[in-house]
Amino acid sequence: MSGQTLSEKIFSKASQKEVCAGEFVMANIDTAMIHDITGPLAVKGFYEIAGRDAKVWDPAKIVLLFDHQVPADSLKAAENHIMLRKFAQEQSILNYDIFCGVCHQVMPEMGHVIPGNIIVGTDSHTCTYGALGAFATGIGSTDMASVFATGRLWFMIPQTLQLILNGRLSERVTSKDVVLRIIGDIGADGANYLACEFKGEAAERMTIPERMTVSNMAIEMGAKAGIFDADETAINYLEERVKDRAAIKERIAKSDEDALLSQRSWDVRQIEPQVALPHNVDNVRPISQLPETRIDQVFLGSCTNGRFEDLLLASQMMKGEPVAKGVRMIVVPASRIEYMKALRAGLVEKFMEAGAMVESACCGPCMGGSFGLLGAGERCLATSNRNFVGRQGSPQAYVYLASPATAGASAITGYITDPREV
Repeated sequence: MSGQTLSEKIFSKASQKEVCAGEFVMANIDTAMIHDITGPLAVKGFYEIAGRDAKVWDPAKIVLLFDHQVPADSLKAAENHIMLRKFAQEQSILNYDIFCGVCHQVMPEMGHVIPGNIIVGTDSHTCTYGALGAFATGIGSTDMASVFATGRLWFMIPQTLQLILNGRLSERVTSKDVVLRIIGDIGADGANYLACEFKGEAAERMTIPERMTVSNMAIEMGAKAGIFDADETAINYLEERVKDRAAIKERIAKSDEDALLSQRSWDVRQIEPQVALPHNVDNVRPISQLPETRIDQVFLGSCTNGRFEDLLLASQMMKGEPVAKGVRMIVVPASRIEYMKALRAGLVEKFMEAGAMVESACCGPCMGGSFGLLGAGERCLATSNRNFVGRQGSPQAYVYLASPATAGASAITGYITDPREV
């Protein structure tokens, strides 16, 4: 009998029997997450399933965050916040509602992600937590209602695709460029319902912030999950944040060498800065192949690239120069903690002096929900994860996706600029 993949090992633990890819299992959920946009429907569904006086299966395993529309930008948003606060209080659920930041940043940094666990969230980018060796995936609000009631959920165990990243990244080429290149090569549906494992020298050398960027965008190629091994880099990150040290030591680290899986490989030394052109994430080109493209806005932030390291890199590319005339730059740190790091390092002052707007930690312009919307015909260079039609405002606007280095370089020139040329 062949060995098991990392995902098969995780689901074997969660379903309490040895399983393999293609099987359907009822798996125990370790952690469930909802936020202010998707949470209301999950709560409504839970009460419809279990009754108005019902209690969730385990309040200690549910986390609620406010990040998409904070502060409330409409009466409807305010009403949703009131309802979710009441639900959290009644159910004794942990509620990060005081503007702590984007759910996918707050969950790992506050110790809610454990290697080898199954984590579900009512947001497609829940796959971010795979950076720390968890099987994390997004589910619908009605599925979450069932999880709230039972603590379990049906899954088909996915096949595994290992993405081997060989070599070392060139200067000013980032993990965002790597994952954009992968998505461009594989396509938006090239990894449908696969568990993507990121392996190789380049993957091993990535920091946790870099890995989070890569895992975050696994969904953009159709993957069910995007996972890194829970190696020493991950353990060092977790030991500072997770209270249950024993759980970390019990981690399920990696796939067996004889496990049944498929592989694709890239030499990251051949990758230059990449840009995803409107209106699809897989419409990716090397920056050297782009014509001069003027921009109206730069968005630096999101759960993909809103960490301190991202802000620092963009600031370094700007070299103290002002934001180009006619360009708006919006900087949104991914969490309160990341914001405070930037504040103490003087980055907030530098961005403000350059003419940028630095906003409180939230999703910001990413989903076109709160602020920074684009008008018809406007172009935005964003470090976020999606550039669909109407994603950040008008359906006649254009969103380009790139790395923080490219964002910083472009902010001071006014057009999409290769950070290696700054």
